[in-house]
Amino acid sequence: MVFEPPKRLVRALGETAPDGDDWLEKLPEAAQQAVALRELTVERVQVPGGRSSLVVLVRTADGTPAVLKLAPGRARPEAERAALAHWAGRGAVQLLEPFSTEGVLLLERLHPDVSVRSLPEAKALLEAAGTLRRLWMEPPAGFPFETVADRTGRQAEAMRARAEADPEVAPLVGLALAAREELLAAPPEHRLLHGTFRQSKVLGGERMPWLAVGPDPVVGECAFDLARLVRDRVEDLIAQPSGAATTRRRVKRLAESLDVDQERLRGWTLFRAVESGVRAGRVGRPRDAELLLEFASWL
Repeated sequence: MVFEPPKRLVRALGETAPDGDDWLEKLPEAAQQAVALRELTVERVQVPGGRSSLVVLVRTADGTPAVLKLAPGRARPEAERAALAHWAGRGAVQLLEPFSTEGVLLLERLHPDVSVRSLPEAKALLEAAGTLRRLWMEPPAGFPFETVADRTGRQAEAMRARAEADPEVAPLVGLALAAREELLAAPPEHRLLHGTFRQSKVLGGERMPWLAVGPDPVVGECAFDLARLVRDRVEDLIAQPSGAATTRRRVKRLAESLDVDQERLRGWTLFRAVESGVRAGRVGRPRDAELLLEFASWL
């Protein structure tokens, strides 16, 4: 079988590595080797798939449905492996192999086309939040994960550079950076976080109704993780005449349901929305940038 990467993956990797690298070029051969090593039977490549990895639906030698995932180093697949091993299936997809092959994960098969995003909005938020709560646990000793301070520090540098080049975004960037400084001064807890949690990252399963996939794990306070969920379906929020009020109610409802400080959740939601908006503008997605920055202005 020829493992052709989906267009979505090619486009997304072009945004994160505009000068290119050889991972995509080597991907078909790497996928063939990973399949042969594990004696897997390939069913199909998942399309449109993710933005940072090739996802292949397979069966193991004994017929067990599974997922083979291949990701470049910059997507931090080894950190994902470490987080999934620590969660051990509690709220997240399960690893199916104990050994490590660089950039390759063999995972429990969920229902790849069924996410909580398919549910009505209120129900989707409830189920997603419940899944996220199960992931928040003490990180392992000597954890191999980035901290929220480190990750957002890199992001803050890129935001400052963009603000200097584009004065229109400078006021929002200034507010977001000020919020980050205040939030990092006294974090209330340090937990292992999913890092990129949203409704589409929660898929239907057999062991449990809903399980999280695709973490980019980070260690920090829970409000940072929950902040990405606040802006889910942002295009629908923007389209509503009452979008701003709905957003503020969502912050309050999610904070109360997961025992997170409301102001800290608002602050991290602001920072993450501005950071994503600035990044979208930088890589040539002006419509996404416009939506995210308008959303951020409501906070």
